[in-house]
Amino acid sequence: MSRVLVAMSGGVDSSVAAALLVDAGHEVIGVTMKTFCYSDIPAHGKTCCGLDGIMDAKRVASTLGIPHYVFDVEEDFTRDVIDDFVAEYARGRTPNPCVRCNSNTKFRDLLARGEALGCDRIATGHYVRVEHGSGGTTLLRGLDDGKDQSYFLWGLPPEMLPRLLFPVGELTKTEVREQARALELTTADKPESQEICFVPTGDYRDLLRKRLGPVHPALEPGTIVRSNGTVVGEHAGFAGFTVGQRRGLGGGFAEPMFVLEVRPDTKEVVVGTRDELLGAAVTVRELNWLTTPPTTGDDVRVQLRYRAPAVPATVGDVGAELRLELGNAQPAITPGQSAVLFDGDRVLGGGRIA
Repeated sequence: MSRVLVAMSGGVDSSVAAALLVDAGHEVIGVTMKTFCYSDIPAHGKTCCGLDGIMDAKRVASTLGIPHYVFDVEEDFTRDVIDDFVAEYARGRTPNPCVRCNSNTKFRDLLARGEALGCDRIATGHYVRVEHGSGGTTLLRGLDDGKDQSYFLWGLPPEMLPRLLFPVGELTKTEVREQARALELTTADKPESQEICFVPTGDYRDLLRKRLGPVHPALEPGTIVRSNGTVVGEHAGFAGFTVGQRRGLGGGFAEPMFVLEVRPDTKEVVVGTRDELLGAAVTVRELNWLTTPPTTGDDVRVQLRYRAPAVPATVGDVGAELRLELGNAQPAITPGQSAVLFDGDRVLGGGRIA
């Protein structure tokens, strides 16, 4: 059996992942990553990475009889995730910090720490699977369609895949909680984390005001306009808007309005109808491939948001950037979000929507 380093956030999924590995006979070491300063975090916040999470992870490790360590990665997390989050909103884009964390901080750091501790494998509680074959290791969707987290992992270095374990990827969320209750783990009925871990107030604009300062173009008043340039309202800062948003646009329209575009250069927020929100193509940059890249003309499926279904698409141009022609027009194609490509359950790779 292997010596395995398990990332334990203090939630039920990573708790059961560790328990399953112990039960399988592996030598397991639990670790929790301290990603940011907790001075502004409520003692019992709903984030997955607060002090409560560390304490819950320690309790579970004690129950399982495994060692547990806390690694301080605040500097890397701030640079790779929080700074990027703020910069993207300041550019009128909508980032996904969980993707950024997994791609740039969490797994890379876990691998380095695991090697220092003599671990052969790295494990997490993500709802995904890995399949080992003669052609290499493939990342697959988790079996629980409602919990599948493959959307967040397209940015992993492909050479890391053979070292990864995802013990709960074969289970449903219900089965995970049942396992946790049977083992009497303190996290068995712990609710899902709701907020972005470094935004304890639940309003990301609070973080932007704190990080960007009181005077920044992204937080200054501007106009709300239609696609033809007609001014229909005012806003208090374009960083408070994302493509597809309906709330906060004011009233008086003959039909529902949605954000179509954010223009940081002019501080304009462009709004329009549901039909105007549809797009038939998407351009993707910052690409990462977990398999051999697709070629022009290939048919794939692409997922454009975490909760959105994967839809048919055809690869147009592919190189430093990827052009996809969508089989059916899709709403709210949002710059900064991820576009993840699939062949059935197999994750091909992905990138950021440009």
